Amino acid sequence: MAEHGELGQRKAAVLHTIVEEYVRTGEPVGSETIAERAGLGVSSATSRNEMAALEELGFLSHPHTSAGRIPTDAGYRHYVDTLPARGRLKDVQRRAIASHFAEAILDLEEVLKGSVMLLSRLTQYAGVAVPPGASEEQLVRLELIDMGPTMMVLAVGQHGRVDKQILDRPEHWSTEAFHGAERKLRALQGKTYSSSQAKLLELAATVPSDEHDLLLMVADVLRLATRGEHATHVMVGGVANLADEAQTWRRETLRRLFETLEREQEMLQVLHDVAADDVSVTIGAEHPTTGGWEASIVTAPFRAGDVNLGTIGIVGPTRMDYLSAMASVRAVAERLSEAATELDQ
Repeated sequence: MAEHGELGQRKAAVLHTIVEEYVRTGEPVGSETIAERAGLGVSSATSRNEMAALEELGFLSHPHTSAGRIPTDAGYRHYVDTLPARGRLKDVQRRAIASHFAEAILDLEEVLKGSVMLLSRLTQYAGVAVPPGASEEQLVRLELIDMGPTMMVLAVGQHGRVDKQILDRPEHWSTEAFHGAERKLRALQGKTYSSSQAKLLELAATVPSDEHDLLLMVADVLRLATRGEHATHVMVGGVANLADEAQTWRRETLRRLFETLEREQEMLQVLHDVAADDVSVTIGAEHPTTGGWEASIVTAPFRAGDVNLGTIGIVGPTRMDYLSAMASVRAVAERLSEAATELDQ
């Protein structure tokens, strides 16, 4: 297969016209359309020759039932790699993003959930995100709240993460033990989830049994927050949009995609594999999982200052409006980064 830079100007123009027409219509693109729209001033016969050459190079395929061509994954990749670094948002997209981030932000995870749905609305694909993990996030609040027959453990991280759990009050309990535990929890402000859990286990071994039980309750809530399904998860929104694209996929392919979106650990692995320092586009068979879906993923990191916190993006068919999708993901990730940085200060 030809490298990206080996395509001449005319072949590149033909390929890009086919990608854009196929994304717009969903129909294989014929030589007459190329002759009309590519702006090359060439005949249909010349267009057919260029299309045949692009097919031989692996950038186009030829459905048996049509005289037209459609892009392959390699064709989409060439197209994406030659797009401008920063595509422009439509006015309606810009207004929607500004409106979403206009309100005061107190909980980054809630804003992230809303941002996933925002991306889904902007692109008409499925939105996905990986929120910050708790393990190395600093605690800004760690409290034990007496609620009569129960107690609530409340942990709030510096990036807006909130973990809370209501538990039965320990059988052996005293006001003195409760106040002693409160003092120790206040001293952990500014420590990370993981270091606070370790410190609580250490302290529990040195205090009377009634306070010991209270400290272990809090340590266990922090343990759950930093392990297993509570530690890192995937947010998914707007999956119904993919059903609207059902004509793009075979039924079995769409079923595999939906199943993977429901399996958090598998989806986490995919998003981990495709993560990059900037907007990243993974097309079809460039990743084994997306190849099975016949789908593309567009993602970008969001940060607090220089620290990467998580990932946000979209999943959709390879027949995707890449320029709009990349611009939308970039803009939302940048606004999320601004919000997270403000929360950090």
